[in-house]
Amino acid sequence: QVQLVESGGGLVQAGGSLRLSCAASRSIFKINDMGWYRQAPGKQRELVASISTGGNTNYADSVKGRFTISRDNAKKTVSLQMNSLKPEDTAVYYCNAYVLAAYYSAPRSTWGQGTQVTVSS
Repeated sequence: QVQLVESGGGLVQAGGSLRLSCAASRSIFKINDMGWYRQAPGKQRELVASISTGGNTNYADSVKGRFTISRDNAKKTVSLQMNSLKPEDTAVYYCNAYVLAAYYSAPRSTWGQGTQVTVSS
């Protein structure tokens, strides 16, 4: 089983905070670049934040200064701390990573199932 699982989504009022986590399954033995994406109703999926193998981070302008992406290589997780949430942050959030697992000849892009974040005004 090669799988990424998101958690931490929910309903929060504007100005509140949530912390999303993405955990890699045991069969994944190496994680390279990782990122969080989101897709709102009627919108295309967009990259929210990413973190490279070396720890370099990038953020969409819309979340810069409010969101923080981090990774824990020992635990094989990536997190997204979301502060000062706005209604426009409402979306399904997806974890994505290039991973290596048994029988993989090269890193493969792997997606989580998504977790709903709803921010009320």
